[in-house]
Amino acid sequence: MKYVNADSVFPKPLLKEIQKYIHGGMVYIPTLEGSRKKWGENSGSRTYLNRRNDEIRQQFTGGATIDQLADQFCLSYDSIKKIVYAVDRK
Repeated sequence: MKYVNADSVFPKPLLKEIQKYIHGGMVYIPTLEGSRKKWGENSGSRTYLNRRNDEIRQQFTGGATIDQLADQFCLSYDSIKKIVYAVDRK
């Protein structure tokens, strides 16, 4: 997170109002609700895991056993079960 001087961002009346509550301190201002990215969206990890899980589900539907999938994808038996039996798929 980059530090930004309030003088260069806020209009003077708003800055004076903020100064009534905090004097010379640092304040974190969160992003608007709904505009935050979910975990892994920037790095591509979410996309990778969704594709991997889709592949696991396809193979399971095609007849692969949970044990076979656990070995193939280097995941535990329980992790594969969670993926193939998940109600909410994404």
